[in-house]
Amino acid sequence: MSAYEDLMAFQRETTALGQIAGRLGWDQETMMPRGAAAQRGEEMGAIEGVLHARRIDPRVGGWLSEIDDAGLNGVGQAQMRHIRRTYARTQKVPAKLAAELARVTSEAQGVWAEARAADDFAAFAPTLKRVLALRREEGAALSEGGDVYDALLQDYEPGATAESLSQMFGALRPRLVDLRERIRAQPQPKGPEGTFDAAAQMELTRKIAVAFGYDLTRGRIDKAVHPFSSGSGNDVRITTRTSATDPFNCLYSTIHEVGHATYEQSIAQEYHLTPLGEGVSMGVHESQSRIYENQLGRSRAFTGWLFGQMVETFGDFGISDPDAFHAAVNRVQNGYIRTEADEVQYNLHVLLRFDLERSLISGALEVEDLEAAWNARFLADFGFAVDKPSHGVLQDVHWSVGLFGYFPTYTLGNVYAGCLHQALRSAVPDLDDQLSRGELSAATGWLSENVQQHGGLYRPREVIAKACGFEPNEGPLLDYLDTKFAAIYGI
Repeated sequence: MSAYEDLMAFQRETTALGQIAGRLGWDQETMMPRGAAAQRGEEMGAIEGVLHARRIDPRVGGWLSEIDDAGLNGVGQAQMRHIRRTYARTQKVPAKLAAELARVTSEAQGVWAEARAADDFAAFAPTLKRVLALRREEGAALSEGGDVYDALLQDYEPGATAESLSQMFGALRPRLVDLRERIRAQPQPKGPEGTFDAAAQMELTRKIAVAFGYDLTRGRIDKAVHPFSSGSGNDVRITTRTSATDPFNCLYSTIHEVGHATYEQSIAQEYHLTPLGEGVSMGVHESQSRIYENQLGRSRAFTGWLFGQMVETFGDFGISDPDAFHAAVNRVQNGYIRTEADEVQYNLHVLLRFDLERSLISGALEVEDLEAAWNARFLADFGFAVDKPSHGVLQDVHWSVGLFGYFPTYTLGNVYAGCLHQALRSAVPDLDDQLSRGELSAATGWLSENVQQHGGLYRPREVIAKACGFEPNEGPLLDYLDTKFAAIYGI
């Protein structure tokens, strides 16, 4: 076998082991007994140690030195780009640190969940301090004297920098705030009334997931505290959650996670268990979940179909007609929770986290002061005070598992989704007619063909630019929001 074939066979085994580690994480969030948390931490640490050793195996270095990338086709060159990048990054992180990070963050999830349930940030703070210290150490090793936050950001959005994201976010903020303030002066649409059976919500949410192209023969839907998508290729699982008084929480959490899951399911089969067999970045991943959830799932056309499904499932729930239902689904209202935020204010939640985590990584903010800093920033940005930690600093799982650098990809994904939506509407001129019948195949098919099937073949911004025919920018998202909410609120 050639060096390239040897390397790819070795890489396939490494990727398979990584998928097993991911399955352990899925189990921890859905089915693992509470008393197993400490043992699961040891298990995660052990498998991370094995993975780290494989990623820096001397044979990998030998194969890389033998391979002439110029002699490979485009797919082979893309595979090598990912492998060389991972090899270089992994060599910088000591094996002991990698294993300790896996162990501590696995245990931290349970500590966070209990602290969140008890609304007790002080109970979580010592664990978060340990996670933060380890991530700072890892970032320092990766950055080699450069910007530590930028080094961590590369795990989620290769090629991005905090400075470039800050410029984009700075351009978003004024128009988002202006739109929100104009909306706040208008009467609010009426929301759903009554209680909604959890089993009925799950039945409807499975129907919607299938309509959006989720293949349940290669996936499953379970419940978790924090909805997520896990896996790739032919085993891609999602979770959602139900609320007795808010069925939209379940339905739109599911559509969001289906966007992530169908991305993974749609990647070309020949890329499975290779570096190209996963979504290329979290920003591109989020573009899929957000365009599914918002531009498609919250459109007037689709919500007209969904209204009929809601009446059929729940009977009278206090909303009289499709127009009122569309307004209810898109209500802009005060709220604490990022995952439940409307499209106008969602990115303001992300910007808050982006600024705070940069300060945490740099040392300008310490864990002991995080809750107060969060509450002060939230009050300044949203105009009302956080009432309890589970509505504030404890609401998201990300920092407990060390995902510093992840949050900005949510807003980047929204920007990408705005660009993709503009291109999609040009490519599918009768999109609204199809959505009004609950038919998503043309929309999801376009996304699969132009974004999802490529996996990691192209660089993040490159795949969006190829799909849209222009470089991604915040303009299409802002124009879409202005047009949509001006119609709903008559402003």
